[in-house]
Amino acid sequence: MEHPIFSLSKKPDLKTRRYENGPNWVEVRPGAKGLATVFDRDVLIYCISQLVAAMNDGRPISQTLRLRAFDLLVATNRDTSGRGYLQLREAFERLQGTQIATNVETGGREVFDLFSLIDRARIVRETREGRMQEVEIVLSDWVFQAVQALEVLTLDRRYFQLAKPLERRLYELARKHVGQQSSFKIGLEKLRVKCGAQSTLKEFRRLLQSIINDDAQHGHMPGYSIALDGDMVEMRPKEAGGYTPPLPSMFTIHLKPESYDLARSHAPGWDIHGLESEWRDWIAKKGITPQRADAHFQAFCKRRGKYPGFK
Repeated sequence: MEHPIFSLSKKPDLKTRRYENGPNWVEVRPGAKGLATVFDRDVLIYCISQLVAAMNDGRPISQTLRLRAFDLLVATNRDTSGRGYLQLREAFERLQGTQIATNVETGGREVFDLFSLIDRARIVRETREGRMQEVEIVLSDWVFQAVQALEVLTLDRRYFQLAKPLERRLYELARKHVGQQSSFKIGLEKLRVKCGAQSTLKEFRRLLQSIINDDAQHGHMPGYSIALDGDMVEMRPKEAGGYTPPLPSMFTIHLKPESYDLARSHAPGWDIHGLESEWRDWIAKKGITPQRADAHFQAFCKRRGKYPGFK
């Protein structure tokens, strides 16, 4: 969670990045289909949760996990249609293609290593419709060692309902740094770097303030509240047992599988999962509840594909 390994971009991210924190550094190198995204990270989170549960039960664990694809999709709040299975395959490709060079300590050892986040992902069986039923995932040594050393933190299940990549990254950082403290403070520029944001400081400030405003209205950020005062950001734990407002309609709209194919044709080269998140965020800000959600989403993607700067 300390280093911004996963991309926040909605388009294929082909830029190599290097991050330094004291003596530790991480270099993230994209594969042919771009860097793994914060949404691809869901796959790792689910795998790690399965390993930790086995360890808590006293069962042996292995780097190779055999899972039901449907269970993974449901647990991570993903679409279970044919499009959802295709997006899962694309996530496997980015996770395996993204390479990391690092000297970060894990499991009590300092290592210099070059590895992918997963060594292999294999579809074990498909239904006659072509959907994955079971998948086999082999985690990298680095990820597996972190699990064995219990260098992992639990996440609120509402994390998977966060629509913006930056919201997810902010929650991860709050989860890591607040701990048992009453609050955690960090400079805006340092937070921008930790998030892995490629935007300017001015744009990052605007995006962060938008998330803060949305949380003040909907209370959708799990566990922690965020405040911005000048160039300082403060993260605080929310009161335990406090009222959690119902999720806004942006989280309850379901799209038909064919909508994604049409949307992809309207915005070729774009990450459709990222565009869907952007669209859901946009209709929430505008207070819109589309009567014909599929047509509305396709129109959004068509404008985005034709006019990249469209908001």
